[in-house]
Amino acid sequence: MKRKHKIYLYMTIFLLTIYIGLLTILCLSEHGDSTATIRSFKDAFWYSLVTLTTVGYGDLTPVTPLGKTVGVIFLLMSAGIMMTLFGAAVSFVTSEGLPLFLLSFQRKKNWYYFADCGVESITLAANIHREEPDTVIIFGEKTDEQTEFPDFPCLFINASPARIVAHKKNIGPICKIFLMRENDIGTNSRAVDLHALPVEVYARTTNGQDHLSGNINFFHSYDCCARQYWHSKPLCNAEKTIVIIGFGNYGRCILKRAILTNIISVDQHVAYHIFGNAEGFLATHNHLHEAFSLNQTSKTTDSLIFHKELWELNHAVMAQADRIIICPDNEPEGWNIYWRLNSYYQICGDIHLHSNRKTPGVTYFGTNEEIYTPNQIMRTSLNKAAIIINEIFCKTVSYPTKTWDELDAFHRESKITAADHILMKIRVLMQDEHITELTPQITQKAYQRYCETKKSATILDTYRRLDHTRWLRFYTYYNWTYGPTRNDIDRQHPMLCPYEQLTPEQKRERDAAWELLGSIAAQLNETL
Repeated sequence: MKRKHKIYLYMTIFLLTIYIGLLTILCLSEHGDSTATIRSFKDAFWYSLVTLTTVGYGDLTPVTPLGKTVGVIFLLMSAGIMMTLFGAAVSFVTSEGLPLFLLSFQRKKNWYYFADCGVESITLAANIHREEPDTVIIFGEKTDEQTEFPDFPCLFINASPARIVAHKKNIGPICKIFLMRENDIGTNSRAVDLHALPVEVYARTTNGQDHLSGNINFFHSYDCCARQYWHSKPLCNAEKTIVIIGFGNYGRCILKRAILTNIISVDQHVAYHIFGNAEGFLATHNHLHEAFSLNQTSKTTDSLIFHKELWELNHAVMAQADRIIICPDNEPEGWNIYWRLNSYYQICGDIHLHSNRKTPGVTYFGTNEEIYTPNQIMRTSLNKAAIIINEIFCKTVSYPTKTWDELDAFHRESKITAADHILMKIRVLMQDEHITELTPQITQKAYQRYCETKKSATILDTYRRLDHTRWLRFYTYYNWTYGPTRNDIDRQHPMLCPYEQLTPEQKRERDAAWELLGSIAAQLNETL
């Protein structure tokens, strides 16, 4: 870039030298003629300006042969200058020049930069604009022929994030950058050196932790879908048998969220029947048998039954299922399964189909509009709740603890999962299975119910036991085992034991996730 700037500088100096030389020749040649109207350098400059702009007032004209020669040169130059100016104006309007100029007046606003302009990017941008109309949406590339043009204000600028950030000049909130293609952080050339910029980066991926380092954050669209699914269609007390057909990315995440958040009673015994290739999943999570009954239905705890045979062979399981979740990664395959189930099987429960196509009469989930929302992708409210849980936890225990910034990725995820279970806790407290949103009124009522009922030692013990079950599932899912002392390297923890074996202090640690309700209610009231 420096070499290019030097070339432009040298060219500018060269052209200015020629221009001044021509003005000097014109002035000297005309000055000696008594009939000349161009008598000074100022007159020569005015004549050149009028000629080059093709205005041609005619008040000043050269009379000497040399002066007329210079005049011809100016006339020839005027056509080139006008074409250059016209080309520059067109280039300014059609390239990033005009959008960057318009951005200069909006530096105090929130800027959201999307590296691509695909369906997912447009959906997330639309949801952001819906929640925050006075914001600036920037796309790093134009829409293709298959993608509809956005119906909200936005700018298309073929510029790198670094250039956009530099143009903001550290005025107002920092930019938020989104890489919406899967594993984009490793393939998109615009993702280079994003960690060094004063920005927040959200990159879509299928692997790795949700948090990389510094300002780089990953999000999993499959996990966002699973989280949204169980929030909008929660587990009910009457459900005892749940079938999951399809165990790809969506199926694994739906089961993961069920394992980590579907805890509504201390004596529940839900049987999950999973159809699909689960060898890799079971090999990775090889301690699930410590928290679940594997491949055998239990009447005292939840069961995970992984079927190697085809789902088509299990008519009895389909008939007794309270809920059937159809979620293969291939959407047309899901529709095929849906029609076959409805056509040939006795179904008593509900069928939930993962589909981005909205069809009347079909209970579907996981549309782009539901998944690609600011709260799902940036998880602002969820992370805030997790931070509060950690603060409450630090105040209630006697041993040394870490602040949120000091926690590693695993222990952050532990707090996030605890926050993710808050909605379930509210349903338990309010004894209402149809609550799907955290409103100030509901959250405050739930917290009041908790404060009133926890006065009973038996009920308080039930609350603690419920959250201990959730905590056990989380640590077991990540292959932790019991150990007399905590050892993060060996993944051992002294609390990975039955609730009855916990010390009184360890039991009190489970109160943090319940006490969080009061802080959430206060925050929700502040935002209204």
